[in-house]
Amino acid sequence: MEQPLKNNVRPQYGILAILMIGAFIAFLNNTLLNIALPSIMTDLEIEAPTVQWLTTGFMLVNGILIPATAFLIQKYSVRRLFLVAMGLFTLGTVLAGVAHFFPVLLTGRMIQASGSAIMMPLLMNVMLVSFPVEKRGAAMGVFGLILMSAPAIGPTLSGWIIEHYDWRMLFHFVTPIAVTVLLIGFFLLKDKKEKVDIRLDLVSLILSSLGFGGLLYGFSSAGSKGWDSLHVYGTIIIGIISLITFIIRQSKLDRPMLNFNVFQYPMFALSSAITMVLNMALFSGMLLIPIYVQTIRGISPMDAGLMMLPGALLMAVMSPITGKLFDKFGGRVLAVSGLLITTVTTYYFSKLTLDTTYSNLVILNSIRMFGISMVMMPVSTNGLNQLPTRFYPHGTAMNNTLNQVSGAIGTALLVTLMSTRTETHAETIGRDAMTNLQGQPTEAALAELQQQVGMQAMLQGINDAFLVATFIAAVALVLSMFIKRAKQEDEALGVNVKPTEQPMVKDVVGEN
Repeated sequence: MEQPLKNNVRPQYGILAILMIGAFIAFLNNTLLNIALPSIMTDLEIEAPTVQWLTTGFMLVNGILIPATAFLIQKYSVRRLFLVAMGLFTLGTVLAGVAHFFPVLLTGRMIQASGSAIMMPLLMNVMLVSFPVEKRGAAMGVFGLILMSAPAIGPTLSGWIIEHYDWRMLFHFVTPIAVTVLLIGFFLLKDKKEKVDIRLDLVSLILSSLGFGGLLYGFSSAGSKGWDSLHVYGTIIIGIISLITFIIRQSKLDRPMLNFNVFQYPMFALSSAITMVLNMALFSGMLLIPIYVQTIRGISPMDAGLMMLPGALLMAVMSPITGKLFDKFGGRVLAVSGLLITTVTTYYFSKLTLDTTYSNLVILNSIRMFGISMVMMPVSTNGLNQLPTRFYPHGTAMNNTLNQVSGAIGTALLVTLMSTRTETHAETIGRDAMTNLQGQPTEAALAELQQQVGMQAMLQGINDAFLVATFIAAVALVLSMFIKRAKQEDEALGVNVKPTEQPMVKDVVGEN
């Protein structure tokens, strides 16, 4: 059974501080890389469908490992998990920093992701058991503000580093900080943990890996191999079958990795659907906008980072404000308003030209981020509010997993769409350009024409991807109209929880 916190137990502020610094570094590193993707494409001579694996692969590893963190947190002490997580993250950072070939860089990112996947749920769990309910909101507010500062400063810092140094400096910059945090944790974390006799269901872990991995590989490979390739539809079919098997197995386990009974609560199911759909549009924009401003417009990495800064700062500022508005007005008003703003601004991003002004890009991105800030927290909170307390660990794990995977699939799908549409537009534009040529063009003129055709084709491909993202956001907008203010239910809908499914919080933060 869940052990209530005693009144004389004080929060372990030292542990929380160390964990929060580690989580901040991991989150900052992920935002640093987005601006660097065009530079990596040029340096390593790879295409957009390949380089986007640095983002989608990171999210996929998180999506696979996050369900296992519930087991890890119950099985091992905070100290052991933190040292393993930070050690993996540091190792991946060092490896990525010395990479001169894409497979090495991708391997480093995947190792980073394995550490990051443990770090965030570990911090959230420690915070939940460290503070009583009446103080938990304030603690989460501080936590949110600190983490939101990472995407605020990340793109600008990344742009400055890329403009003055090689992209590998992004990893060299993080390495000494990660090593310092690892050493501090090694010497200062002293929590204890009772021995817990539980085992991880390896079959479930394998099935989830095959399921999510198959889907992502299939979507990501479509850009280079085509949708009619066996590598594409074969792996998607394997992924779907594995996921169905995984879901069936979870319903039969006493201690499932992910308890799918949470979807029997309608507001939680609706919130999951909305956030998944919105993530598909959100993560694609984070990848497509840097490609447009740097590859097509030739805007410097520093200016590209500054372009993203106002929107990220706006999201950070809106985080506590949105929380208060949610308590007063509920989730539907905020979600409908935010998604309407998001849908309209995404549509305007599908109208980019070679002459779109820098100020228009800044304003449009800021308004889009403002709209998204009104949706994420209210929708997720409203869904979790309907769950009985005993389902909170399963609900949060499910949300985190679906967010990672939907973001990865959305990015892969829209970047694939951008690539295939770019090829189609290149053929059409190139044919028209050759038809309009007069006389015998010189080799220099042909080279210049080819470059112009390539840029125009990529621009049209990006616009097509944003147009599809507009329809995706519109789907979320329609779903948000069915949101109702959720009330917590207990033993509702005939869902019975086995004793082994009770959340375990004992000894998570150790002894004072």
